[in-house]
Amino acid sequence: MTVGALWEQREAYAGSSVRISSRRARLRRTFFGILAAQAVVVRVVAWLLLWESAWLTCTAATADPGVKATCSDIILRQEVLKDGFHRDLLIKVKFGESLEDLQTCRLLIKQYIPTGLFVDPYELASLRERNITEAVMVSENFNIEAPNYLSEESEVLIYARQDSQCIDCFQALLPVHYRYHRPHTKDGETFIVVNNPDLLMYCDQEFPILKCWSQSKVTAPCALKNKDICQWDNMKYKSVYKNMTLQVPVGLTIHTPLVCSVTLLITILCSTLILVAVFKYGHFPL
Repeated sequence: MTVGALWEQREAYAGSSVRISSRRARLRRTFFGILAAQAVVVRVVAWLLLWESAWLTCTAATADPGVKATCSDIILRQEVLKDGFHRDLLIKVKFGESLEDLQTCRLLIKQYIPTGLFVDPYELASLRERNITEAVMVSENFNIEAPNYLSEESEVLIYARQDSQCIDCFQALLPVHYRYHRPHTKDGETFIVVNNPDLLMYCDQEFPILKCWSQSKVTAPCALKNKDICQWDNMKYKSVYKNMTLQVPVGLTIHTPLVCSVTLLITILCSTLILVAVFKYGHFPL
């Protein structure tokens, strides 16, 4: 191969290398241009989302200035007072913050009474007359003499009253009594579980924080002495105790012969004494 041919081949190779380099440069510029355009689009979309979020927040704050980012909780606490078979169920409700708007609201507690307990409707009527509590039985055909295994669950409506020492507190008092249970073979006690009640609220005027608590609407009497029906808000709350458990003493089956014998002897003795007193001090006309 001559020198001229070698020189022409070298120039041709150099020209092809230059063309390849220029193509790579154009591809790189195109690639980085696409990346830059995507980055610009992402930034624009992010700014639009931030602007829309800020606008919605401002709009919500302007529309409902009373609604906070986190809603306060309603705390319910159940306590049992007194000892023995006759107790008082005390229900306390505290709202998470002091609200003057609560003065226009009424609180209704729907308490479920398990089969191991009963509420005396005649006692409730007496307490209402003395203005001690405002409660009424909901269940019909209620038998206060039935034992635990022959009774059914009942319901009581209690109109809670505001606590004079706490502007955002309500409380209600309900007398409850233990029913008789079947005797056990080994353990001399049984347990009664009192479930948490339904908490209903009715306000004369709406205020924003009610939206945080309300779950649904429930129909119930507006007041104890009023037959009008109102739409109450069923409120969600947090309970101090998941459920309240009461311990009840019961008899043992092994004591049945002894109890029956002693009861029979006492009955015969008392009947004999009554008959002796009647014949001794009674006056029978001839």
